[in-house]
Amino acid sequence: QVQLVESGGGLVQAGGSLRLSCAASGRTFSNYAMGWFRQAPGKEREFVARISTNSIVTYYADSVKGRFTISRDNAANTLYLQMNNLKPEDTAVYSCAARIPSSGNYRDPREYPYWGQGTQVTVSS
Repeated sequence: QVQLVESGGGLVQAGGSLRLSCAASGRTFSNYAMGWFRQAPGKEREFVARISTNSIVTYYADSVKGRFTISRDNAANTLYLQMNNLKPEDTAVYSCAARIPSSGNYRDPREYPYWGQGTQVTVSS
């Protein structure tokens, strides 16, 4: 299995930027499609972005499209989420997740068997 550890969260003012990282270890990172999800207090976990094994295909939630960019460095076994123009509604615990590519719904967190512990992002108004 693959182990995932997120970093880069913190407190930022609205309009600011953060870059999250997700370091992978264990199995071959390049074999896994990767996703970012977030969960705000009292809300269900929601899909943020997804990237294919070779970075060719990316998908974003409508709420972050044009502001967030998902990327990966397979040589460094690391996944990234660049977040720009942050809004208070982006406040949540952000988690990275991994799965072997399949035809399942990439927006469904249940499709991802491997998860990091999460990193808190707080955006003040």
